[in-house]
Amino acid sequence: MLNAAAAERNKEPILAALRDSVNTGRSLQALEISSGTGQHVTHFAQALRNIIWQPSEYDPQSLTSIEAYRAHYQLHNVRPAIHLDASLPYQYWGGIQPESLDLVVNINMIHISPMACTEGLFKGAGVVLKPQGLLMTYGPYAVNGQITPQSNIDFDYSLRQRNSEWGLRDISLLSYTAQKNGLFLEKMVDMPANNKCLLFRKESLV
Repeated sequence: MLNAAAAERNKEPILAALRDSVNTGRSLQALEISSGTGQHVTHFAQALRNIIWQPSEYDPQSLTSIEAYRAHYQLHNVRPAIHLDASLPYQYWGGIQPESLDLVVNINMIHISPMACTEGLFKGAGVVLKPQGLLMTYGPYAVNGQITPQSNIDFDYSLRQRNSEWGLRDISLLSYTAQKNGLFLEKMVDMPANNKCLLFRKESLV
């Protein structure tokens, strides 16, 4: 089982934001895109037993780690992890059907992947979420063209040095991308270590 120190630090604050945002009284279906090690999904699944979780990953090593966490915790509300490339259309997302999900969660992917993955995330979420469904993203972001504090400026620079397609995305760009796909930015939650949770709601046709 892989262990990411950042996931260990942020899993509880993200869980708190989830608790405030989802209905804990009825059965829900959730997809985590870019599940990483599996630390998040198993932590959330233990606390939110009403949610059936579908973890997913692009990286083969991470997929193996997710399965190791599933085996360790023996959670009945976590499905076997699926391979998922967020840059591809939802038809390639392991058979997930349109309007079948209440929740899509995406943690620390947007800034360390090409923009095509972010565009695919919003496009796919706009299809697979039920009306009034929720997309939650977590990470560091630029706000109105500004990155703060200096540690995030340095982080953005280091990401772009590693890969010119990576870097902190501006919330206004994400909001615009969401709107193109039938989602709207409902809420921003400030999180520890200069991160934010962004909550996008799928608009109802009514």
